[in-house]
Amino acid sequence: MANTQAIKGRIRSVKSTKQITKAMELVAASKMRRAQEATLRSRVYRNTAREILTRISTMIDVSAHPLYEVREVKSVLIIAISSDRGLAGAYNSNIFKQFIAATKNDVARGTSVEVIAIGRQIARFASRLEGINTVGAYEGFPERPQATDLQPILKVAFDKFTSGEVDAVKVVYTDFVSSVSQEAKAETILPAAFVSTEERADLNEAVFEPSPQAVLERITPKLVEVQLYQSLLESFASEHSMRMMAMKNASDNAGDLIDDLTLEFNGARQAAITQELAEITGGAEAIA
Repeated sequence: MANTQAIKGRIRSVKSTKQITKAMELVAASKMRRAQEATLRSRVYRNTAREILTRISTMIDVSAHPLYEVREVKSVLIIAISSDRGLAGAYNSNIFKQFIAATKNDVARGTSVEVIAIGRQIARFASRLEGINTVGAYEGFPERPQATDLQPILKVAFDKFTSGEVDAVKVVYTDFVSSVSQEAKAETILPAAFVSTEERADLNEAVFEPSPQAVLERITPKLVEVQLYQSLLESFASEHSMRMMAMKNASDNAGDLIDDLTLEFNGARQAAITQELAEITGGAEAIA
């Protein structure tokens, strides 16, 4: 009887855990849908900005612009994006691995590495690494960031790059491929660079006012901003997707465990009944 009581207690405990993981799965699914929609919408803006810059690059020399200056990399600033919380499968561990891969060679050859951490998990991880100087850490970052949320980070990046304090700025984030596929990436956002795109026919006839140079001056900082903004949206969508899948797997495993424990409980109860019958029969035979 004691054994069956212990199994019943384990079944209750697992059922309680399953209720929690199922609720977390539903919450993550709801957040994932909203984050996915925002991510896909903003990709159009980012791609259009890249197409415009590609078109301008065929019209004027952009090498003199301070944000396009290519230098020997002696110091680098990395903006790394993780989550504040765990329970998201391999989301944070993938970012840790990508962060290590992005900084390993730099640290090995003595390059100065600074990091701006967005998310509690990467902030804690980076603080434990030798040769990494954390210059900023942000927790509780809004899932739909506004320009004012990004400005402190962008100001540090622009100031450090244009002053020559750092020679490159990278962002480490998780690219949202689909609800079941995400990929940790590291991309350079400074010096700014053009991404090869197919020229749109309508842009060939476009007139840039007041001049292509003036448009370049205004749009280049915006391109860097939208790249960081897009990286955040991609990361948030990836986090919710991976948390949804992790909680679904946990719920499924809990269901399987409940089935196994129920089978074990029924076996133990049957064994107890059989033992009681055997004792009654043995007692009756002894009396007879």
